[in-house]
Amino acid sequence: MQKQVPKKDSEPDVWSRLLLLLTILLPLAVLFFLPGGTLFAGGPWLWLLLLLSVWLAWWILGLPSDAAREPSELHSHPLAAEQQPAVVREVMEVNIAVEEAGARIFRGRLREPAASVYEKLKMSLPAETSIHLREDEDTGASIALVPGPAEEEIQNRPIRAWTHWLLFGLTLVTTTWAGAAHQGVNLLHEPGRFATGLPYSLGLLAILGVHELGHYFAARRHGMHVTPPYFIPVPFALGTFGAFIQMRSPAENRRMLFDVAVAGPLAGLAVAIPALLVGLQSSQVFVGKSAMFPGALGGGTSVGSSFLFALLSKLALGEALDYGHVLRLSPLGFAGWLGLLITALNLLPIGQLDGGHMASAMFGGRTGATISSVAMWSLFLLAIFVWPGLMMWAIIVFFLAGRGASPLNDLTTLSPGRCRVGYATFVILALILLPFPHGLWTSAGIHCPYL
Repeated sequence: MQKQVPKKDSEPDVWSRLLLLLTILLPLAVLFFLPGGTLFAGGPWLWLLLLLSVWLAWWILGLPSDAAREPSELHSHPLAAEQQPAVVREVMEVNIAVEEAGARIFRGRLREPAASVYEKLKMSLPAETSIHLREDEDTGASIALVPGPAEEEIQNRPIRAWTHWLLFGLTLVTTTWAGAAHQGVNLLHEPGRFATGLPYSLGLLAILGVHELGHYFAARRHGMHVTPPYFIPVPFALGTFGAFIQMRSPAENRRMLFDVAVAGPLAGLAVAIPALLVGLQSSQVFVGKSAMFPGALGGGTSVGSSFLFALLSKLALGEALDYGHVLRLSPLGFAGWLGLLITALNLLPIGQLDGGHMASAMFGGRTGATISSVAMWSLFLLAIFVWPGLMMWAIIVFFLAGRGASPLNDLTTLSPGRCRVGYATFVILALILLPFPHGLWTSAGIHCPYL
């Protein structure tokens, strides 16, 4: 996942903070008073209430950035012809020229292709001027000249290698603990059996690490400022919430944005698929009622839960699937399965997720934002009415993904080749998320108890 460094906003006032706290606590209070006090006792209505609370929290968090602005920041005034840079008038038929909050904004029709316009502006204007090319519904295009690159201070921050290594070490510990716990080993009581958790831990960290390094090297190849991966350790469940890198400079064009976004998922899959194939070799296939067993680590994973998972399982297990369709995944197999899930979540076309950046690069910032909103609320609806297990991921995506960042030049489209790669990658997303149709199980050599 790529995380853009956020701009500094004003702090929310006391009442906004209080209201935000109440909206977050509201679903917890409902859970407490429900009979049995369990998470799923309230059914879809409870999840709808939780969704409403999340929306209110998002709305409150969005208030300060607008409401806290000083009146002078919202003031705009037109620019006379002599106040307009000559290079702007050379590359654009300027219809509207205004200054807003220190930025000079010009709207009109471009005289040249957007890529040529951006390069001319970049060469002619001072280095400390940030140039933004955007689509404009009324006039065709807009050029915004922002004084002083907002990223300069962020770009010059030193990278503390010890922080990255410390987080990686802690994540290695927590994922090893989680992997051992899923095998029924408590490392607090039996620390000598830590090797039990290593196949899961090393497999998962390799997938996450290679995914982020794909972003890292693609960004460096384009001369962008980027941090090494930050791993997120958690002392429960899977042992980690994943990893991310910080983009300290914006993408200049859609090509850069797309290359950095798509490199991570494809690199991660290059490790996740082999890890899953190897891990499936030592996984167990259960038949009939024997498939109904407890267990957190891949317990009761159906081969048909995913189109891609079904194909890989058949490739690895062959005739064993003629008699059963439920797998108990080995630790490495579970890490590979998680790698597919993590890739799918990152490929969702939402905000700052990889898929969100890809959609913005392929279709433009305006269309990409629309796709992002539709995908976000579709994810919540699926979590409410189809699989409640998605709700935790939906909430995490909602608060962490934010809004996608458009490149500086958002007008130059991608080449056909990159678009084909993008469509193919979204096909991979569909193959991971869509279940294998029951009608195809038998012809694929997979036992199907539903027909």
